[in-house]
Amino acid sequence: MERAGSLASLPDDLTGSPPTARAGDDALSAVLRTIRLSGTLQFCFMPRGDWQTDAAPSLARLAGGRDGGAGGGRVVPFHIVADGRCWLRVGDARLELSAGDVIAFPFGTPHQLGCGAGGPTVTPVKDLPPKPWREIPVMRYGDGGTATRLLCGFLQFGSMAFRPLHDALPPVLLVRTASDPDAAWLRATLERIVAEAEHARPGGLSVLERLTEVTFIELLRHGIAGLAPGSVGWLAAMADPRLGACLSAIHADPRRDWSLADLSSVAGLSRSAVAERFATVLATSPVRYVREWRLCLAGDALRTTDRPIADIAFEAGYGSEAAFSRAFAKAFDSPPAAWRNAASA
Repeated sequence: MERAGSLASLPDDLTGSPPTARAGDDALSAVLRTIRLSGTLQFCFMPRGDWQTDAAPSLARLAGGRDGGAGGGRVVPFHIVADGRCWLRVGDARLELSAGDVIAFPFGTPHQLGCGAGGPTVTPVKDLPPKPWREIPVMRYGDGGTATRLLCGFLQFGSMAFRPLHDALPPVLLVRTASDPDAAWLRATLERIVAEAEHARPGGLSVLERLTEVTFIELLRHGIAGLAPGSVGWLAAMADPRLGACLSAIHADPRRDWSLADLSSVAGLSRSAVAERFATVLATSPVRYVREWRLCLAGDALRTTDRPIADIAFEAGYGSEAAFSRAFAKAFDSPPAAWRNAASA
């Protein structure tokens, strides 16, 4: 992620006291509601000795490309290291993982896991039993040597079409909960996931789905909290008290005809300072941001309801269905009717 100059160097022209540091939380919640979980797959992977995986072919099929195609669907692979150690290779980069680490790939980035010198290649995704499952499958490989236990899976989101969030996500989200003092809540959630996977109980698979979705949200929140001063992008805007307050206000009332004067009052900044912060941190204007959020909500309505397109267009602030269709197709490379059909499929 590129860095910009410190926000403290921007012209302030303060007109009021700053909002609270958690101001962006409501905007994050609003966006996460539009990318609600639509499916999941999870299994326990327990190899021993030297081994390696070849994840690229499976991920390519499941993820369906970086952008998820029309309808904005997205498969996010994840791994939780419950016990032992292993390495992770993404391209030419290699990381050592240990118990308590959790890693997710928002764009389905191909990667390999392994231990030692590599050893036999295993493909647990291909070896999974047919669904439905009454409990989480356990895939064991090898004998002797050091044991590793991972919880692996994929989160299927119905849509991740909001461009500012899409562009802000890194290819890899990694938190080392065992050594991070700020990751206590996430560490406790991972421990609960491991416990649910180990001891099958009625409703256990549903509980695992919910906990895994919460884990992904917490990965995003952890990433926001760890951003360096001067970071740019949508996650950085969430961490900025003044911008976060603006975004929360917009997301709470997207149909309002927001003006710079309105946002200036919300942020406690002058109108020029609000415009400059949007440009510097989000590389957009407040007007464009509002328009993109309305279109994202329109996409969610197309995906989840059977409401007439004309009604959705009016709610998004467009005077005609034709104007809405042109704007929607420009933003999402698909006209509204085609988007709806692809999402249904």
